[in-house]
Amino acid sequence: MSDVLDRPMAGATSTLDLALRIVEFLAYQSGPTTLAAIASEFGASKATVHRHLRGLASRGFVRQDVATGRYDVGVKLMVLGEACRSRFDIVTTARPELIQLRDETGQAVTICALVDGDVVVLELTQGRTVIEFATRPGTKLALHASAHGKIWLAFGPAALLDAVRQAPLPAWTPETITDPQTLERDVAKVRERGWSTAPDEVISGVNTIAAPVYDHQGRLVASIAIVGAKQFIPADPADAQVEAVVGTARRISRALGWRE
Repeated sequence: MSDVLDRPMAGATSTLDLALRIVEFLAYQSGPTTLAAIASEFGASKATVHRHLRGLASRGFVRQDVATGRYDVGVKLMVLGEACRSRFDIVTTARPELIQLRDETGQAVTICALVDGDVVVLELTQGRTVIEFATRPGTKLALHASAHGKIWLAFGPAALLDAVRQAPLPAWTPETITDPQTLERDVAKVRERGWSTAPDEVISGVNTIAAPVYDHQGRLVASIAIVGAKQFIPADPADAQVEAVVGTARRISRALGWRE
């Protein structure tokens, strides 16, 4: 949600502001909610909240359970969400942030998604160094050997790691992880700290820092990363580099409706 819904307008408890907050509140509940609970959440009288609920219900934004009298979001929200979905394409939403990340770090930036069980590059923005990467949209990255892949193994579908551990783990370089137990430990470390690296694991002399991007349901929908020579992104990367990648991933996630 936008900051308009996160902060009340200064000195005001406007009708529109409260109505929007009620809709947002109901959307994040696990099920229908009582009038008393809604009124308590906003410190408003039941009469005031009930008046807003009736108005929202008349437009399909809220519905009332006939049996219990509780309130829930209406079908109108789903209809509007579907109508707007195409406007929130991940790459389109992420692109300004990816360009800013490139400008901040000077390194190439990539965004990937899981497509039919493979991590696929959606877009690459070249960095401001003399090194250019030949990776193109549609390129598949090894789940066990790339920083993007490790993000998906750590935060993606639960069955993904099991499938990768049971399959051959080909070596792209002498540093590629080819032992399932070593891979599992590395993924556990990624899951704990929230970001991944893969120094020398795909291309010798190259390292990547990747972080997860979530949607409004908290599902992993993309991974973003900076990639560059190890002279620019060492195996033990600088805190500023990690913070830049993780911060960018969080901002993109928030733009997709994720709530931390």
